[in-house]
Amino acid sequence: MFTTLIGDSPRYSPTKREFAKPSTPGNGTQVFRVTHPFHPLRGCEFALVDRRTTWGEDRVYYHDEKGRLRRLPAAWTSVAALSAFEVLSAGRSHFRIEDLLQLVTLIARLKEVRDAGVKGSDKRSVSRK
Repeated sequence: MFTTLIGDSPRYSPTKREFAKPSTPGNGTQVFRVTHPFHPLRGCEFALVDRRTTWGEDRVYYHDEKGRLRRLPAAWTSVAALSAFEVLSAGRSHFRIEDLLQLVTLIARLKEVRDAGVKGSDKRSVSRK
């Protein structure tokens, strides 16, 4: 299934677009767009030179404006398929489950540190009457 990008929306808005493969203009060249919300090239389109797994990660290869071969993680581009979470959430959730679980762990650790600090000080209030 292939749908075009609407506006300049990031990859993390599955309700706006869904990509399964790079687009192919009339000349047969496959084109992809950088969709990572914080990447400086976000919204830029490049001709896809190659796509392969290197260092355990799916990457796309392209030539920059100076003709140098560059690469990006495919997950940061329009060639990446949507994750199961993105499909099921359909843009309704602002957080991924993995991120929320990490937050729960972090809060638990902070509570432990806070509680250990309170027990360690063991200051008792004395009322003066």
